[in-house]
Amino acid sequence: MDVLHERCAGMDISKRDAKVCIRVPNPRRKGSFTNTTTTWGATTGAILDLREHLLAAEVTLVVIEATSDYWKCFYHLLSEGLNVILVNARQARNLPGRKTDVSDAAWLAQLGAHGLLRASFVPDEPIRELRDLTRTRTHLTRQRGQIVQRLEKLLEDTGIKLSSAASDITGVSSRAMLEALIAGERDPQTLADLAKRKMRHKIPELTQALNGRFREHHAFLVRLHLDHYDQLTTALDQLTARIDEAMSPFRPVLELLGSIPGINRHLSEVITAETGADMTRFPSAKHLASWAGVCPGHHESAGRAKSTQVRPGNPYLKGALGLAAFGASRTKDTFLQAHYRRLTGRRGHMRALVAVEHSIIVAIWHMLTTGTPYHDLGGQYFAQLNPERTAQRAINQLNQLNQLGYSVTLNPIEPTA
Repeated sequence: MDVLHERCAGMDISKRDAKVCIRVPNPRRKGSFTNTTTTWGATTGAILDLREHLLAAEVTLVVIEATSDYWKCFYHLLSEGLNVILVNARQARNLPGRKTDVSDAAWLAQLGAHGLLRASFVPDEPIRELRDLTRTRTHLTRQRGQIVQRLEKLLEDTGIKLSSAASDITGVSSRAMLEALIAGERDPQTLADLAKRKMRHKIPELTQALNGRFREHHAFLVRLHLDHYDQLTTALDQLTARIDEAMSPFRPVLELLGSIPGINRHLSEVITAETGADMTRFPSAKHLASWAGVCPGHHESAGRAKSTQVRPGNPYLKGALGLAAFGASRTKDTFLQAHYRRLTGRRGHMRALVAVEHSIIVAIWHMLTTGTPYHDLGGQYFAQLNPERTAQRAINQLNQLNQLGYSVTLNPIEPTA
């Protein structure tokens, strides 16, 4: 096997240190190589010393395995002056058996020397900062949703069924009722009378739902949850303002993405942050779909496909595409809705959603590559693609009415002059 990098280094990183194996040619024996493994600390000073050591060894490639977030400081500091690639742990898996950090570092160096590793996508610093903002917003949004769930469980313990009468227990009306409960009000009629606008027609239902055994213990916990909810809301508002500022260079990209059914401003920002809006990183739309984890997997042996489950891709991009596909499947008279309905009957809800996600990511690649806005093919695209098949399917469905005493005939429409 050809050697592409005669001087290669492999690194197995942990929280406190890193095992570094340098693979260089053996001067005493032509065609053979020697491995030298050393241990380096994970502090900034130790990493800078490691960089000087690798430069002195004339290493042409440094292979780092992506381990949690420990690889980041090594990658960013070593990239200044060295050719560094980050590889997925799944692609650099060693043979089972006597596994140690030293053997893992030597294995990475050997694979890198022969060019058997594919570098992972690491965006530039502005995109990395944008990712930090959007991912933090995603985590805080989930935490706020969990607080609402805890609040609902707490109210169920008191016998108060506010969530059955109000769709949002953190809305204006529900919040006023919860504040009154914390203040000591227990009369259901008085509490229900705090309803605002459209909620006032539910006063009789609210009166029954607010009759429970709310005590001081519950008031303390409800106050705690509401304060935490407000803190997260304030943090999310600050994040949104910061993201809007960071998204200034990507206004045209956001407009393009917003033209796709099911994608709102929030999802457009996540997709931009995760892909970097630079499609030159991905040779084709298939590469982008595979990286996002929305295409079928390949696991074939002896001519038999053992598994076609989607591969684990970028979880944040995958989550955004899932929400976009869910919204697009409910957008009337669109190609994506027709695509979903065409598959959901015979393939199921989840597989149909993944197919819609794949269609969306493919459209995104072409739109950002050419700068062309989204053009919807219409909800009748598949019906017009094969009219005879569509008509035959409709006839088969209508013929089932014979059991109910009906007879169905179809007459072609005369063409107009």
